[in-house]
Amino acid sequence: MSVLRPSQENLLRLALETGALLFGSFVTKAGRETPYFFNSAKLSSGRGAWAAGQALSDEAVASGLGFDMLFGAAYKGIPLAALTAAALQQGHNLDLKFAYNRKEAKAHGEGGAVAGAKLEGRVLIVDDVLSAGTSAREAIDLIQGEGAEVAGLLVLLDRQERGLRECSAAQALNDDHGIAVRRVFGLDILLKAAHTAGQDRETIKRVEDYRKKYGAL
Repeated sequence: MSVLRPSQENLLRLALETGALLFGSFVTKAGRETPYFFNSAKLSSGRGAWAAGQALSDEAVASGLGFDMLFGAAYKGIPLAALTAAALQQGHNLDLKFAYNRKEAKAHGEGGAVAGAKLEGRVLIVDDVLSAGTSAREAIDLIQGEGAEVAGLLVLLDRQERGLRECSAAQALNDDHGIAVRRVFGLDILLKAAHTAGQDRETIKRVEDYRKKYGAL
């Protein structure tokens, strides 16, 4: 397991403190019983927002992906894109524009399905969790439909699970669209978090078993 950056450690600690990251018994949208649950909405405070923005911006820069602007995937990716843009300016002296999509196109005002800056150049999609990749595919279609190029996908958590195929959602996105996925947290880091949080051996074993059953690392 690689050493975590300070911004990753800070966000992980805060996620545990706020309940954004929980261990127990939950059910995913796909109907899988999972031993952990991540909800970025629990980070809705100044401290949580700044921690998320720092972790995402550090990963964006470390990824080596060339990008000209950010795109927040509705809905949770919208504030995350804004926070990442602010942290890129503050921590990396990069002043980048960002845009986001609406679930339904607006018929009045500026209209359309996209708000914020004009989509152009290489666009980095920002979202909270990658599971099946549905929202990412919608964002890809929208960005390419506007004539821009997708630079990659950046998420707080990649569940790194098999979907309808044997490969992970990240690999499927790469195979189908040729885009790379970068993450702040993955399953290996969640296992580290379970140990750090002092979870009992049974809980840790459930996470390990879940990775063996559904993981596509």
